[in-house]
Amino acid sequence: MPEKQVDEISGVETTGHEWDGIQELNTPMPRWWIRTFCATILWAVGYACAYPSLPMIKDTTKGLLGFSSRGELQQQVRLAKTVQTQFEQHITAKTVAEIDADPSLRELAIAGGASAFKVNCAPCHGSGATGGSDFPNLNDDDWLWGGDLTAIQQTIAHGIRFDADPETHLSEMPAFGDVLERAQIRQVAAYVWGLTNAPYSPESAEAGKQVFIDNCAVCHGEDEKGKQEMGAPNLADRIWLKGRGEEAIIRQVTAPKHGVMPAWSARLGDTVVKELTVFVHSLGGGK
Repeated sequence: MPEKQVDEISGVETTGHEWDGIQELNTPMPRWWIRTFCATILWAVGYACAYPSLPMIKDTTKGLLGFSSRGELQQQVRLAKTVQTQFEQHITAKTVAEIDADPSLRELAIAGGASAFKVNCAPCHGSGATGGSDFPNLNDDDWLWGGDLTAIQQTIAHGIRFDADPETHLSEMPAFGDVLERAQIRQVAAYVWGLTNAPYSPESAEAGKQVFIDNCAVCHGEDEKGKQEMGAPNLADRIWLKGRGEEAIIRQVTAPKHGVMPAWSARLGDTVVKELTVFVHSLGGGK
């Protein structure tokens, strides 16, 4: 029997192998580690037999347990759709006021409305519903056609100046460039701007008050706070849809721009319109 070789420094037996004067110590793996490693191999074999794992030409082995993560996901999706359908049926059957008064339905409607808003409304009103140039902010208290649940539902369902819907909101501001003199338009612009800001010319603003009474008060009201039944905006606040400043007001009075909002009822259906209504109302600006 060959004599065992022991490393002089560590005192550990060597394997007898040597490379460039370096000897390999005989330090095998611990028994517990080897047993654990063997157990993992057995576990892997058992897992491969129990679950789908081994690839074949066109498919994989099905496993003894018949488990499928895709099948489990499909089952969960079916269950979620069943629950969603039940809630949607309740939303369909109830008015927006009843939905808003029911905490569980309101929560679901807001979630569904938020999703529908991102797809259909955000391109104009912004992802946060803060609006933009010519598109109103839905978070404030300034509502052209009313901010309660019924009014919001009517606006979403039938749109604004949408020719294809006979129930759409209709109102158009006349082009006063064909009615008033240029000086009168500047005067009324100074007066309207001066309601919330300092006008360039106080004298023009004073003269513009009578021009406003004679030509604008019928729609915007003698108190300048607008009339929602006509879609006429409040001019006595600091919210401006068509641009700020006297020059912007002059342009709007001379040749007004009129926005168009599509009627969403035919495209989205009454249930989604109700969800959008509750969501928009929940933003905080609704009455």
